[in-house]
Amino acid sequence: MKILILAGGTGTRLWPVSRKRDPKQVQPFLGSQTLLKSTVNRMLHTFKKEDLFLSTNQSQLKLIKKDLGSLILKNHYLVEPEKRDTAAAIGFAVMSIAQKNPDATIATVWADHHLNNSSEYSRILRQAEKTVNKYPDHLVLIGLKPAYPETGYGYIKLNKIFDTLGKDKIYKVGGFKEKPDLKTAAKYLTSGHYLWNPGYFVFKPQTMLDLFKKYLPKHYGVLMEIKNQPGQIKKYFGRMEKISIDYGIMERAKKMLCLPASFDWVDVGHWRTIHDVLAKKPADNVLSGNNIVLDSSGNLIYNFSNKLVTAVGLRNMIVVQTDDALLVCPKDRAQDVKKIVEELERRQLKKYL
Repeated sequence: MKILILAGGTGTRLWPVSRKRDPKQVQPFLGSQTLLKSTVNRMLHTFKKEDLFLSTNQSQLKLIKKDLGSLILKNHYLVEPEKRDTAAAIGFAVMSIAQKNPDATIATVWADHHLNNSSEYSRILRQAEKTVNKYPDHLVLIGLKPAYPETGYGYIKLNKIFDTLGKDKIYKVGGFKEKPDLKTAAKYLTSGHYLWNPGYFVFKPQTMLDLFKKYLPKHYGVLMEIKNQPGQIKKYFGRMEKISIDYGIMERAKKMLCLPASFDWVDVGHWRTIHDVLAKKPADNVLSGNNIVLDSSGNLIYNFSNKLVTAVGLRNMIVVQTDDALLVCPKDRAQDVKKIVEELERRQLKKYL
């Protein structure tokens, strides 16, 4: 199986540390290793270096290569000349892998996910591979059993059981639900028919390319131009519309199966998730850098500057200090940090982006 690691995001909800020139995947938010390097090392426990491919864009390539060193083979970097969202990124990567490995099974994984129980994670990927080999005209999604009513994730709705593989049940996909409100998320949790959607897709390359041809024909046409004229990627790549793989393909494809999994998983998408991963209990403070914090609880306070950050009587807040910016927000508003980045763009304050 070929592992396609998607590492082209910018992580706007982790501003002011994650920036366009220094994105979240090359930041050590959860320890000494960056999110990306942790992901690559996790995959190398199960898969050969020759089976790992990394998708990114030209603006981030230098940083990513510096972070990974020799962990990824030089010709296994699949580099977009510009960002055109995940449909373009995945389409280009799948086409590139298929040229040398037309019969391979491909699994997409993300550079910014944190998980425990790597052995179960690897087992589920192998089970998904077996499922795709048995049903090569289907896409197989890995869904995660919800641990709590999360409103920041998308959900997969399960239909009837399609097959079994050892102890694992394989379901037909009944649809997708975008980020729900808390009441709806609680219903999903108790029903047992909904799983978190981490975006792990397993498929045969030709099956995915056929879906591009059917549902995103303009993308497919551009990909074929690039395939026939590989030296002209800059000329053609930007002609692909900016659209996500979810909207462009996944929510429209008919032959989709889901393999439920139960390993601990977190999409490190905003500052609150970092607190949730690192705090032993919700009232703990998670601190980094030069800080003095008194009579405070439930906070994440990260100081990436030479300044001293102090706090007294602070509850459930996020405070992030860099050399040129300071973020302060309630922990339950962590998703809204993205709005600050949007406002910076609106005001054309490019030096902070």
